[in-house]
Amino acid sequence: MEKLSKLSIQNYSLYLVLTEEYGTGRPLIQIAESALTGGVDIIQMREKHKSREELLSLGRKLSALCRKRKKTFIVNDDPLLAAELEADGVHMGQEDLQNCPVDEVRRIIGGGRILGISTHSLAQFRQANEMDADYLAFGPIFPTRAKDYFIGMGDISEVLRIATKPVFFIGGVNTANLHLLLNEGVTNVALIRDLMQTEDIESRAEWYKTQLARRRKQ
Repeated sequence: MEKLSKLSIQNYSLYLVLTEEYGTGRPLIQIAESALTGGVDIIQMREKHKSREELLSLGRKLSALCRKRKKTFIVNDDPLLAAELEADGVHMGQEDLQNCPVDEVRRIIGGGRILGISTHSLAQFRQANEMDADYLAFGPIFPTRAKDYFIGMGDISEVLRIATKPVFFIGGVNTANLHLLLNEGVTNVALIRDLMQTEDIESRAEWYKTQLARRRKQ
C-alpha cells in the first residue's frame, strides 16, 4: 500500500475524531466523505465499544476512503489494529501509554507510520514533546461533554513556544470560540461534535479550513 509521507502532517490543520455515538445516526462513512470533501486532513477512528471484527470492517472502509482522497487515517489506542489495517498511524492516550510505551508502539507500527499522543497538561506536554511522536494533541481546551474537566487556554502560548512537532488543540472547539485560539496563534484543531453533528458537514469543514489557513498566512 502506498504510504503518505510523514512530512505531510506538517501542513495539516484540520483533524476529525470520528466516533459513531456523536454521529446523530448518520453512517460514519457518509460523515467521513463529507468531512474530507470539506477539507479535513486527518480522520481518526475512535470507537471504544465495537468488537474487533467491527473495527476491522469499519477501519478497512475508512482506510480505503482516506487513501483514495490522499488523506491520513489514524487508529485510536490500538497499535496492533493500526498495523493490521495498514493505517497511516495510531493515536495513543496517556493511559494507553502506561500499558504500551512509546518504544513498544513504534516497534509495532514501524518507523514509517505516524504516532500521535494526547496530552492534558503542560507537564504532560513537555514530556511527550521529547518522545518519538509525530504530533501531539493538547486539551480539552474548552468544556466538553466528552470529558468531566477542561484545562483552559492559559498554557497555549507556552505549548506553541516549546513545541517541536505539530500540535492539534482539542476539546469543545466550535465556531463561536475558534477565534480565541486563532488569536493565540493556533493553526491546528481537532474536532468531534462541532463537525459530526452539524447539518452541512462539508461547509463547516470548509469554514474551519479557511479560518486556519488565514491564520497561517499571518
